[in-house]
Amino acid sequence: MLDIRYVRENLDAVAENLGNQNFRWDSEKFVELDEQRRSAIVQEEELQASRNKLTKDISGLMRDGKKEEAEAVKAQVRDINERLAEASALRERVDGELHQMLCSTPNLTDPSVPVGKDENDNVEVRRWGTPTEFDFDYKAHWDLGADLNIIDCERGVKLAGSRFYVLGGAGARLERALINFMLDTHTSRGYKEWWVPAMANGDTLFGTGQLPKFEEDLYKTTEGMYMIPTAEVQLTNLHAGEVLDASDLPLKYCAFTPCFREEAGSAGRDTRGIIRVHQFSKVEMVKFATPEDGFNQLELMTEDAENVLRLLGLPHRVITLCTGDLGFSAAKTYDVEVWMPSYNAFKEISSCSCCTDFQARRANIKYRDPENFKGTRFAYTLNGSGLAVGRCMAAIIENYQQPDGTIKVPDVLVPYMGCEYIGK
Repeated sequence: MLDIRYVRENLDAVAENLGNQNFRWDSEKFVELDEQRRSAIVQEEELQASRNKLTKDISGLMRDGKKEEAEAVKAQVRDINERLAEASALRERVDGELHQMLCSTPNLTDPSVPVGKDENDNVEVRRWGTPTEFDFDYKAHWDLGADLNIIDCERGVKLAGSRFYVLGGAGARLERALINFMLDTHTSRGYKEWWVPAMANGDTLFGTGQLPKFEEDLYKTTEGMYMIPTAEVQLTNLHAGEVLDASDLPLKYCAFTPCFREEAGSAGRDTRGIIRVHQFSKVEMVKFATPEDGFNQLELMTEDAENVLRLLGLPHRVITLCTGDLGFSAAKTYDVEVWMPSYNAFKEISSCSCCTDFQARRANIKYRDPENFKGTRFAYTLNGSGLAVGRCMAAIIENYQQPDGTIKVPDVLVPYMGCEYIGK
C-alpha cells in the first residue's frame, strides 16, 4: 500500500508513475477524500475539546449547587455529542473509501524501470547459453512426455478438469528430484527452508497484495479460506505485525508448495502441456531487507534463480519488465526465461521482484535500527521463483531429448533421480 503522506505531497509524480503503468488514477478523487477526512478530523477534535470543557463546567456548576445552569450545559453537551457522532461517521466513511482506493492502487515503479506499454517493451538484460538446436525431429514436452508415459494430461482432465495433469513413474520422480535439488541449492546459498500451509486467510493474502484486487484469480473455500497462488504469500506474512532487528537483515527464506491459480491464462494460449495450469509446484524465495539494500538484494535473488538454470544447463535470458507489464506489488521485476524448443522462444520460469515497503505497509512488517534512527521503519520485501517446477521439467524434457526418444537427465539431477536417462 502506498504511503498516504507521500501521495498527498507528490500528486503529480504519483499520477505520472501510475499512468506509466496503464493504471487509471483519480487524483481529484483522492484530494477530495483526503480533504474531507482531514476536515472531519479537525471537526472531531474541536467538538471533543468543547465537550471536555463543558463537562468540566458541569462539574463546577453542580459543586456550586447551580443545577439549572448545569442542566442547560448538559443540553449543550448532548447537542455536541450528536454533532460529534455525525463527524465521526463521516470520517469513518471517508476513511473507508480512501483505504479502499489505496488498497486497489499498485506500487510505484522504481526510476530504473523502463517506461513501456506492455510486454513488447520489456528490455533484455543478459543471456546465458545458446538456444538448443537439434539434427533430428524433436518433440514438444507434451508429446514426448506422453510417449514415455511420464505426463498424462488426459487423465488429469478426467480427475479434475482442463489444465490439470498427472505425472507417472520417472515423471513423478523428476518432479520430486527438481524440488529437492532446488531447495538444496538455495539452502546452500543461505536461505532458510520453511514448510508452510497451502491455504491462507484473507488477511494474509491482503498483506502481499492478492486481495482485494485479484480475488477472482484465487480458489476460495466455503469457509472463506484461499488456496495459495504462491508461497510468497505465506513466507512474507511470517513476519506480519512484527518488528525485526536490522542486524538480522537481510532474511532469506525459501519453501516448496503446491500453487493454485483459477485464472490460468486466456483461452487458446498455452493450452497444451504443463506450462500454464491451475495447479503447479514451485519453490519460492522471499527476502526481507533494509531500504538501502533492497535493490541490491533483488540483483542477488535474480542471480540465485539463474544459478539453478545454469546448474541444470538450460539456456535462458533475463529481462527487465517495463512499467506497463509490472505486477501489482512490484516496484521492479526481472523475469528469467528459459529456452523452450517447442515454442522456439524463451518462456518465463521465474519472476524476481523488489516490492519496496508496499507489502510491508499492508502486513505491518517493520524493523528497528537504533544505531541509525529512532523508532521503526517499514522493511523492504522481495520475492522470486526459484523455480517453477513444472516449467523446469518441461524445459528439461525438451532441451535434453535424444534422437532415440529418451531424455538425458542433467548431471546435477542424477543423484536425485538414480538414473542417467529417462526411457532407457
